[in-house]
Amino acid sequence: MISILIAASVGLVVSILFTPYLIRLFSRQGFGQEIREEGPQGHRSKRGTPTMGGVAIIIAMVVGYFVAHIVDWLRGSTNDGPTASGLLVLFLAVALGIVGFLDDFIKIRKQRNLGLNKTAKTVGQLVVGITFAVLVVQFADANGLTPASQNLSYVRDLALIYFPLPVFVIFCVVVISAWSNVVNFTDGLDGLAGGAAAMVLATYVVISFWQARLSCAETPQAACYQVRDPLDLAVVAAAAAAGCVGFLWWNAAPAKIFMGDTGSLALGGLVAGLAMTTRTELLAIVIGGLFVVEGMSVVAQIAVFRTTRRRLFRMAPFHHHFELAGWAETTVIIRFWLLAAICCLFGLGLFYSEQLSVAGG
Repeated sequence: MISILIAASVGLVVSILFTPYLIRLFSRQGFGQEIREEGPQGHRSKRGTPTMGGVAIIIAMVVGYFVAHIVDWLRGSTNDGPTASGLLVLFLAVALGIVGFLDDFIKIRKQRNLGLNKTAKTVGQLVVGITFAVLVVQFADANGLTPASQNLSYVRDLALIYFPLPVFVIFCVVVISAWSNVVNFTDGLDGLAGGAAAMVLATYVVISFWQARLSCAETPQAACYQVRDPLDLAVVAAAAAAGCVGFLWWNAAPAKIFMGDTGSLALGGLVAGLAMTTRTELLAIVIGGLFVVEGMSVVAQIAVFRTTRRRLFRMAPFHHHFELAGWAETTVIIRFWLLAAICCLFGLGLFYSEQLSVAGG
């Protein structure tokens, strides 16, 4: 528990203090956001706002994680230090953040709202996803547990659905690509993605800590969680959640900096990595329900337009639909945050109810 608190404290402080430095640095370099011409008219005033602020979240997460382990070591803790699960999830988030950084940098240099072309961006996500997929089923511990399982999972592995390695690699790539893209779609209003991501990550702190408390060494086999390094995953999630909160201090409306694809792709990868390493891929759809709905609104808009030549929403992702319907930006943000909180609480409720049913059954 102390490691989680240290990671969160350090992540929060680093993010709050480092983000203003990035604002000044990026402003001097002219690293300003380009705005979609077809977007809401009210967003035109945001042109030139510094972007790539996701760098602060990534650094806060990494520093918070390693400082927590250094303090553990200095305290003479019996913890074994960084684990395969924690390091792999960090790798996934940082690597996708680098892909996003390249995308943002090209947008800035070419002064357009399109960075990496679709092929280059897809290749980047593919390379990262395949690398993660191959590594995450290696590094078995003394109990034979690897960081992720080749079974599909809800709260625990579903024994009937097992993926051979080639299929599992494809599954991982799809999950990682889907989560990184839906978080990216949600990042369209000041603080919307950052606030929602903080809630989802905080939920994973609770879930991972819960799983650590119900380890198979102390809990009957039927009721315990077959997760390799749950406590270390809680440390990663805590550092990242706090990093989002610290960044939100500067990113809340009116934003002084945007996270850009650097932050949104990293956070999407982080959610995907936590979902797979905690064996909650299906539950994550509920916990991150706001992101899922935002992504579905884009898919639905494209599908309806291609088949009927009419628009389902005034604009997608559908947070812009409400803006164009006359809602103030802050109203959309707060109401969507409430929806994100409801999804997280509902996901926690499902997690807890499943544990009760197993323990009581």
